Amino acid sequence: MFESAISDPWFYAVAVPAVLIAGISKGGFGAGLGVLGVPLMALIVSPVQAAAVMLPILCVMDLVGIWAYWQKWDLRILLLLALAGAVGIGIGTLSFHIMTTWMIRLLVGIIALGFAADFWIKRWRGKTDAPARPHRLSGAFWGAVSGFTSFTAHAGGPPANVYLLRAGLSKTAYQATTVAFFTLINDVKLVPYFGLGLFSVENLMTSVILLPLAVVAMRSGVWLHHRVPQELFFRACYAFLILTGGKLIYDGLAGAGML
Repeated sequence: MFESAISDPWFYAVAVPAVLIAGISKGGFGAGLGVLGVPLMALIVSPVQAAAVMLPILCVMDLVGIWAYWQKWDLRILLLLALAGAVGIGIGTLSFHIMTTWMIRLLVGIIALGFAADFWIKRWRGKTDAPARPHRLSGAFWGAVSGFTSFTAHAGGPPANVYLLRAGLSKTAYQATTVAFFTLINDVKLVPYFGLGLFSVENLMTSVILLPLAVVAMRSGVWLHHRVPQELFFRACYAFLILTGGKLIYDGLAGAGML
């Protein structure tokens, strides 16, 4: 059965760490690092194929996450982001043959790096924003951007974090809302991915091979989440956003032939 899967050993050399990083991040530790999954796999296969291989894996991770964080999310924020995210997925589907991957990576990288840099600059100057829920229009905008970038490259985390990290949630409520949001988003993405013919036998069989790693990584992320202090957790989130933002900007510029 597995002879139909990708056979290139170099692919698995990058796919295994990609799935482990994504799972630990989605489990609750290293928020934002999950966006590295597609770029890592895209070192060997096309970004479109990498995204198709990752989506079933992400859906399985979501099931583990929902079980671990059941009903600990903020329902009002979740519904706002999810509805906007569905709109973003629709835009992504319609523009699938227009937008290039490097454009999406560059856009997401700039958003992530700019947002995280703003936080650290304020802390360095001794200024901090009081935790307060941003305006609903802000949630609708960033939810739609997250849905769009998630559809294209599974890179919806940074735009969603622009809203969620300023929503004044506890680390568990933040993580639970994030998990529930991307569970809904990834399930919706299955429909256009099928419609666009991205789930070939090769891609699906490759996903099946990597699935056991997804469960192990998710459980590891949940374990770490409950053992890391809240202040350290959120500082790590912003630090990881800087790392992932820089990586995505580099990939975007490289894809545009500027590096």
